[in-house]
Amino acid sequence: MRSNPAPVKRARLASPANLSDGSPQTNPWLSMSEVEVKGSALSRDLAGRVALVTGASRGIGRAVALELARAGAHIIALARTQGALEELDDDIRGFANEATLVPCDVKDFAALDRLGAAIYERWKKLDIFIGNAGMLGPVTPLAHVDPKQWDDVFAVNVTANWRLIRSLDVLLRSAEAGRAVLISSGAEHKQQFNPYWGPYAASKAALDAIVRTYAAETVNVSSVKVMATNPGPLRTRLRAQAMPGEDPQTLRTPEDFAPKVLDMCRAEWPHTGMIYDFPRDRVLAFQAPRET
Repeated sequence: MRSNPAPVKRARLASPANLSDGSPQTNPWLSMSEVEVKGSALSRDLAGRVALVTGASRGIGRAVALELARAGAHIIALARTQGALEELDDDIRGFANEATLVPCDVKDFAALDRLGAAIYERWKKLDIFIGNAGMLGPVTPLAHVDPKQWDDVFAVNVTANWRLIRSLDVLLRSAEAGRAVLISSGAEHKQQFNPYWGPYAASKAALDAIVRTYAAETVNVSSVKVMATNPGPLRTRLRAQAMPGEDPQTLRTPEDFAPKVLDMCRAEWPHTGMIYDFPRDRVLAFQAPRET
């Protein structure tokens, strides 16, 4: 996104339930198969809905954008690489659908602030926000992390999502069934943390706190549902950076994961302030620390 974003068409925004309180739950696990969500990507039940997907040019973001487009949603695709966004747009047009392209770095916070105003001017609402853009950062001892590296990881994984919630809040509340799904991780939920993953794990823990806080702020006063999700190990560039010796053919793909995100975006989705864990196919409640 350049200096003054406003909506235009290839389309492009270019220049111009029960909320867990954190305490142990009697039944914290719920299989996705137990959640009654009607429809499929082929049903086009999201027709007329508008979805913003960050990090949409590749990996999880691209797969989710295509899944939502198949279901009929108009996609606002945000990513840094314009060429990859235009390839995504071509694929979405193959579904007889349209996309609005936002070439933008999520660290351009002023542009994120303007994005909400541009969406309001054109649609007056936002039905779906997928906060997918993320970065791994250095895998090294905490004492060796450069302050700029730390700041960059938090800017992308945490601050950008907060700035977008700040920019999009009124739009999500204006939708009939606003949905926010933020891509988290399993790194911050281990009983014993892995060494050397400090910036990434800390940033994803902060992202989970944003999910839980925003869910608590919207649960009784709006139709907005807010979810975190752990995709687990998938065949993505970030995973290859983290585990360079791993055979990617042993991993599931973003396309396997995307239908689960689609389910969380539907009007029938009942949960908020929780995390969907793809490796276990379970919706999990956050819990307070327990005595050992």
